Amino acid sequence: MKVLSVNELKQKIDNGETIHLIDVREPHENAEFNIGGILLPLGKVQTMQIEAIEDLKATPVIVYCRSGNRSMQAAMILEQLGFEDVTNLAGGMLAWENAFGR
Repeated sequence: MKVLSVNELKQKIDNGETIHLIDVREPHENAEFNIGGILLPLGKVQTMQIEAIEDLKATPVIVYCRSGNRSMQAAMILEQLGFEDVTNLAGGMLAWENAFGR
């Protein structure tokens, strides 16, 4: 599993790169503030309910949560499920808000 800083992610977004974001927070957290990722709470990843992202197995994905802990767990599980290129967003949305606001 790779790790990416919020500054590196912001640069990718600003450069218009094609990125696949997966938000493993809970729906209420996503509703409060999100950066456009596919909502797939950690509980669904843990129970292998990943149909919504199954087609991303061979593409790079960036997983994020509130602080980086849940996304790290999710990234490890996704790798075990055959995802080839998984990156965890270090610091999660807390780091994003601290650096760039909402």
